Amino acid sequence: TAQVPSPPTLGKPAVETTLRARMATVDLGGVNATTWIYGDSVPGREIRAKAGDVLRVMVENTLPTDTSVHWHGIRLHNAADGVPGITQDPIAPATSYTYEFAAPDPGTYFFHPHSGVQIDRGLYAPLIIDDPAEPGGYDHEWVLVLDDWTDGVGKSPDEILAEFKAENGKISTGMNHDMSGMGGMGTSPLGDVGDIVYPHYLINGRVPAQPLTLTAKPGQRARIRMINAAADTLFRVALGEHVMTVTQTDGYPVQPHETRALYLAQGERVDLLVTLADGVFPLVATAEGKQGQGLILIRTGGGAKPAATVHPDELDSDPLLLSSLMPADSARLPAGEPDQIEQVTLNGQMKPYAWGMNGTTFGLDTPIRTSPGRRVRLQMANMTMMAHPMHIHGHTWSLPGNGGLRKDTVLVLPMQTVTADLQADNPGKWAFHCHNIYHAEIGMMTSLQY
Repeated sequence: TAQVPSPPTLGKPAVETTLRARMATVDLGGVNATTWIYGDSVPGREIRAKAGDVLRVMVENTLPTDTSVHWHGIRLHNAADGVPGITQDPIAPATSYTYEFAAPDPGTYFFHPHSGVQIDRGLYAPLIIDDPAEPGGYDHEWVLVLDDWTDGVGKSPDEILAEFKAENGKISTGMNHDMSGMGGMGTSPLGDVGDIVYPHYLINGRVPAQPLTLTAKPGQRARIRMINAAADTLFRVALGEHVMTVTQTDGYPVQPHETRALYLAQGERVDLLVTLADGVFPLVATAEGKQGQGLILIRTGGGAKPAATVHPDELDSDPLLLSSLMPADSARLPAGEPDQIEQVTLNGQMKPYAWGMNGTTFGLDTPIRTSPGRRVRLQMANMTMMAHPMHIHGHTWSLPGNGGLRKDTVLVLPMQTVTADLQADNPGKWAFHCHNIYHAEIGMMTSLQY
């Protein structure tokens, strides 16, 4: 059985901080919500370091229940991965726990609990790892966190999960067409993309009625780092009257790709470069297949504030799927054939509410086992009518169908099979799951162990 390896000897921390998980009432822009947050804000305060730095983060748990912190996308040592039951005991109320790890790769990451459905509260914040060799070439850098919101204004995440568990039944392991119980959601070209109608959708903790405004000058270039921290919502994103150039996804550089709109699934990150026009422009994240959107404004000149319901034409173009990008040469894994091929099926349906992998649910599953140095190919076959953002811990996949595109979170569309290779170079027990938190909690999770 794979053991959690003992932590490596790390150098002196370059970044030391304390993260307090607490209950608070936050103002989402005229909407007050009592929720759980890190520190004083939603999102929590960004943690920033340089590639190769050692981080030491002491988590103080003042919540009424156990918690944990997962450093999403970071190739860290197994003991710091933050998954209770796999890599650590949970952090009990009124106790603290210190995470210490090196962050080897530059990129846009974030952190959130890996405990129940706590990510569907206000517990998330950006983790930005700078590249010391970054050429720059932009005037502004903005970090945007997208979220779906119900806590303190609608049903609590725990109530939603309890209702799903009450409907819980056997997973269908074959094709399932039952679309009932979708709560009057709209349709998406991607198929089913979520289970829950949320009262609000946020960008950087604000509802569209009172959006934040980013300011710049016409002609300046902005780097926008975007994180989807939502629990159940895939967003379609566009910036009115602009073309966006995608430069990175999930931390790794891609061959620059211009697009007017893109999809951002739960757990995915994307970095964009935009040359700004003169005026005031809405950056909109519509909740795909649902009603509602998140909004933030970019102002470089005069003009009226757009309405909360503004709908840029760019949203109706053909949005880019990040998994269709091609990697930059610097981001490819060395070429090689797999030493081991694992078939992974994604199973389940809305009625009865049940989600799993390989025909079973987490806890009853058989872990995927390998050994150090092997190249493992996962063939993820989605046998459901729902799109699933699949996330691997401790590694970054190489997608051979896209020239070796590097991603740690990949959207697998209904009836699609995605092939993803990884290099077994980081021993331990690693979670592998759907990043729709309700799917993961119901059972759509397994582990990779070596």
